[in-house]
Amino acid sequence: MSDAPARFRRLAWRTVIGKSPRSVAGQVFLLQVALVVLLVLCAVLALVLQSRRDTTTEARRRSVAVAETFAHAPGLRQALERPDPSKVLQPLTEAARKPAGVDFIVVMNTHGIRYTHPIPSRIGKRFVGTIAPSLAGKVYTESVHGPLGHEVQATVPVENARGKVIALVSAGLKVRNVTSELDRQLPIILGAGAGALVVSTGGTALVGRRLRRQTHSLAPDEMTRMYEHHDTVLHSVREGVLIVGPDGRLLLVNDEARRLLELPADSEGRTVRNLPDLDPATVELLASGREASDEVHFAKGRLLAVNQRPTDRAGGPGGTVVTLRDSTELQAVSGRAEAARERLELLYDAGLCIGSSLDVVRTADELARVAVPRFADFVTVDLADAVLHGDEPAPARDTMLAATDMRRVAVSGIRDDHPLYEQGRLIDFLPSTPQARGYGAGRSELVTDLSSADGWRAQDPERTRQILDYGIHSLIAAPIQARGVVLGMANFWRAKQEAFDVEELSLADELVARAAVSIDNARRFTREHALAVTLQRSLLPRALPEQGALDVAYRYLPAQSGVSGDWFDVIPLPGGRVALAVGDVVGHGLHAAATMGRLRTAVHNFSTLDLPPDELLHHVDDLVSRIDQDEAGADRAGEIVGATCLYAIYDPVTRHCAMARAGHPAPALVHPDGHVVFPDLPAGPPLGLGGMPFQTAELELAEGSQLVLYTDGLVEDRSRDLDVGLEMLRRALAGHPDRSPEESCRAVLEELLPERPKDDVALLVARTRALPPGQVADWDVPRDPAAVSRMRGAVSGRLEEWGLSELGFGMELVLSELITNAIRYGSDPVHVRLIRDRTLICEVADGSSTSPHLRYAATTDEGGRGLFLVSQLAERWGTRYTPHGKVIWAELTLPDLSAFPAD
Repeated sequence: MSDAPARFRRLAWRTVIGKSPRSVAGQVFLLQVALVVLLVLCAVLALVLQSRRDTTTEARRRSVAVAETFAHAPGLRQALERPDPSKVLQPLTEAARKPAGVDFIVVMNTHGIRYTHPIPSRIGKRFVGTIAPSLAGKVYTESVHGPLGHEVQATVPVENARGKVIALVSAGLKVRNVTSELDRQLPIILGAGAGALVVSTGGTALVGRRLRRQTHSLAPDEMTRMYEHHDTVLHSVREGVLIVGPDGRLLLVNDEARRLLELPADSEGRTVRNLPDLDPATVELLASGREASDEVHFAKGRLLAVNQRPTDRAGGPGGTVVTLRDSTELQAVSGRAEAARERLELLYDAGLCIGSSLDVVRTADELARVAVPRFADFVTVDLADAVLHGDEPAPARDTMLAATDMRRVAVSGIRDDHPLYEQGRLIDFLPSTPQARGYGAGRSELVTDLSSADGWRAQDPERTRQILDYGIHSLIAAPIQARGVVLGMANFWRAKQEAFDVEELSLADELVARAAVSIDNARRFTREHALAVTLQRSLLPRALPEQGALDVAYRYLPAQSGVSGDWFDVIPLPGGRVALAVGDVVGHGLHAAATMGRLRTAVHNFSTLDLPPDELLHHVDDLVSRIDQDEAGADRAGEIVGATCLYAIYDPVTRHCAMARAGHPAPALVHPDGHVVFPDLPAGPPLGLGGMPFQTAELELAEGSQLVLYTDGLVEDRSRDLDVGLEMLRRALAGHPDRSPEESCRAVLEELLPERPKDDVALLVARTRALPPGQVADWDVPRDPAAVSRMRGAVSGRLEEWGLSELGFGMELVLSELITNAIRYGSDPVHVRLIRDRTLICEVADGSSTSPHLRYAATTDEGGRGLFLVSQLAERWGTRYTPHGKVIWAELTLPDLSAFPAD
């Protein structure tokens, strides 16, 4: 009974040897076949090389023979002495080369100039080859690339009777013609080689078959030696091996398997179910006989990787072979490698996900989301409240409590019903809490067991009790620190996972460090953006001025990504007129906002001169050019390359609107019937470029028309063409004739702008009004001093009609002085216009361009007090120039607007 396993092993080994495809006989057969093939190939190669050598030698021999024969041919010397040797020799060489079996015969002089050649065009040209040896009287053969291709040629000298070389003859063959001879021999050589290979292989196969038959009946001593060798190798490997029979009996176990499973010495021959102290799962696997690949089983304090395969696949006896490998250390190393991989993957994802925007709250939320659930079950981010406004938090030494005024800006977790402080809450952490200690010291705090952290529980006993009851048990509080300043705290909480350990502190620090830079960048951007917006809003109109010509509404929206130089203005002008201005400075940030303020101030100042739109833009263009020149050598050179502007003046008396633009989009005009057009306004160059004049266009606007001025941020976008934006603006304005300017602003922004505009937008919507004819009076005045009194009477009568007789005395004095100056110093025509608007306006126009000046007259002077009197009686006065002269105007304040009768 005890010899049964040994007999089984010997039988199995014989079966394996007999069926192995790597038997000795097979190897000998393959070796013999390889040798036969090698010998045949060598023989074929030798024959090919010999044939090629013989063919080349034959080609050289033939070339030498033909060349020497032709060199000694009768009549060759006489032909060479003729004036035209080619005429005689060319036919002879062509007639001789074909019977001689060469491709060319070339006769040349001692300088290598050909007399003959198969290609006639080559006659008279230099021979391709070496002629020096032949000139010395030698026969020289070589291989060259000549006119016919790759050639093998021989060159021989032609000597006269005195032995002097007088010419050379070269004959040769093209290499491809030489190789064609070899190609004709090659099939014969290969056929002979193939026949030899077949015969040799057949003989080798017969020898191998006989050897296989002989190895099947090995002698007992040979089998013993094979078994002893097999047994030695089997028990030397560092892998456990077991063979289990079909009845579950252990047939073979090596030393390593015995050590790993701690099997007794008499385990062979026993069933696996009767083996002592084996793990039940391992016993079940060995007894089942099923296949297994690297299954991990726990046995004797080790983690074993088990592989099991049946032994009867190749026709052998039934049973299974089992291998065991100790993977305890490998599992530990694999676990650490997997943890390191997950850590690197988390940090990589954090680098991609955190900082996608310049928004502080969004960046903090990205930090919270990327850490859940791979690192923590819950993450909360608390930032100093000042950080949200772009400021740096106060240093810890300036406050008694290091973590006060902390705003919870982000909360993320595996569940939403957690008891942690909610987002948006303002928190004052006690000095005993991990958050306060980490905030003050700038180091991460680890709390492995929150239930024993009395300092943390003192923050809010009721809330902390709920947190512990919820199952949250561990915390890492990591400071969010950038440039040496602590901006807040990131809190990582665990409930489902194991408690944090010291090794995970570094991961928390690295994770927070990646977010800290982005949060600080967002904070600094928030500060700069707030400063730029504040500056820009301070430079824009805070309230629209009072005027009666237009009903105006406006919108200004700064871009989320940065402030630029968009601006607008509404400027009252003399005579009840109103100027509208919209502009855009190239660039972003504080510099663009400051430059915008300078341009708006310049437009304001130039408007007081009452210039036409084209002249005003010309002056502003000069200003922008000077700004660029001033900054050309500064560090900020190139930030401002120019600006755009549209300037329009509307007169409610004539309902005329004069406008000009400098590189700015044309305005939209909404007619009283709701029809929208874009006036054909001449497009001047942007401000600051210079060199091109601006042009003014005049439109007559019906009362109730809407003039829509805007900057390019409203209609331009990277995702659509400009024409698409203009069409969207037209649709937003069309079909609503009764809509107020305020409603039009709202509708336009809703239709055209995204939620987060990428550029500043300035929008100005003005509905036109017209002064009724009854509020305007006109008179032509002759240049006669007597006309002054008549005009005083006419003006007094009109003031009585308007119910403004109490202003009659002051207006008569003003009118008398202005008309007197026009008659005395001006020229025809003289015209007087009286306008009742928000003020009482008196205008005296004449054809002269001379301007009166206010001066202080001495007590002895007889004149010079007229304009001083006008300045004292009028609220404002001034002069504006027209294409036909000038207008001197004065405004008097009305006593009570509510007293005006309705016209």
